[in-house]
Amino acid sequence: MKISERARRVEPFYVMEMGKSASAIAREVAQTGGAPMIYLNMGEPDFTAPPLVCEAAARAIRDGKTQYTQSTGLDALRERISHWYATRFGVRVPARRIVITAGASAALQLACLVLLDAGDEVLMPDPCYPCNRQFVSSADARAVLIATTPEARFQLTPEQVQAAWGSRTRGVLLASPSNPTGTSIHPDALRRIHAFVRACGGVTLVDEIYLGLSHDATYGHSALALDEQIISINSFSKYFSMTGWRLGWLVVPDALVSVVEQLAQHLFICPSTVAQHAALACFEPESLAEYEKRRAQFKARRDWFVPQLERLGLRVPVMPDGAFYAWADCGAACQRLFANRSEYNRGSVGNTAGDHSAGSWQLALELMRRAHLAVTPGRDFGTAQTERYVRFSTASAMPQLQSAVARLAALLP
Repeated sequence: MKISERARRVEPFYVMEMGKSASAIAREVAQTGGAPMIYLNMGEPDFTAPPLVCEAAARAIRDGKTQYTQSTGLDALRERISHWYATRFGVRVPARRIVITAGASAALQLACLVLLDAGDEVLMPDPCYPCNRQFVSSADARAVLIATTPEARFQLTPEQVQAAWGSRTRGVLLASPSNPTGTSIHPDALRRIHAFVRACGGVTLVDEIYLGLSHDATYGHSALALDEQIISINSFSKYFSMTGWRLGWLVVPDALVSVVEQLAQHLFICPSTVAQHAALACFEPESLAEYEKRRAQFKARRDWFVPQLERLGLRVPVMPDGAFYAWADCGAACQRLFANRSEYNRGSVGNTAGDHSAGSWQLALELMRRAHLAVTPGRDFGTAQTERYVRFSTASAMPQLQSAVARLAALLP
């Protein structure tokens, strides 16, 4: 059977592939009575939906509120999100501009299909979340990755955007806070980038799914405060602890609402009705208080874990200001651990020969096999020295993080 060229262009999602390997090793370990696998590879909160959310879901099922909603989502949920923007971020976002989607993934797919034509180019930072690149590709457009630096917080600079802008450039796709770095773009840089993009007739898309987990007042602002032409993608997965519920939203200019709605009608019909009714309870005072307690716990985990990595020679060039990741330079650790290993020097262990991320890839395999610790190698996130980096998720509870550090200390010389 012939496979489309579009499908052939899609690379594996190595985060998930590494997760499968970790699960296989964990099963072997369980049979031999070894130490259980610690998973710091997945960007998933260890918290689940709080009680009021679960109760609202059960009530919706009990009351038969399980049929289709309109494609843009429940009006009541759009209103509550609008109110959340006003009270949490001081930004007025009318409910009519909010489209509820089947996760942030659906939001990004809708945005790309509505805005991009075949051959268009979208500027993105390197490193960046790999799925975002694939959504651009799914619209037959091309993601143009631009290498970023720690000095710019692994975010694009206005100068880089201006230098890379070409005749086929349609816009920029940023993430703030970012996966994998946990760093946000400075508001002044974002303002300058958007002004330039808009002057060129382009579009600024900002992935804000980790915005609720911001820890620094300098960066904890929605891009929507800048301009009604900004397109924002958000989700109930991270801050609201609803990963498997597959519910997100998209904020678009008024002129795009009907276009997005029409496309959503054909592609998705509507988001999960039960998840939408459950999400209404996210904005109850009791739930919001719980989310803020959890945000404080994520910050405490970061504040403890990152210095521990530094102590072990896994340097984190930029302290993450949000999300729950640490983007650690593992170059020195790899040199120490594999000093006399010819397979490391060839750069071809555990993967195809010449893999640009063999350093972090091999380290991740070594950690799984010898320390029963799953982390994510850099290759998923781009090509800008990603072979030197591993991503640690700090979404796990403190005892798990403490055990992970102990295992790292035992393995790294």
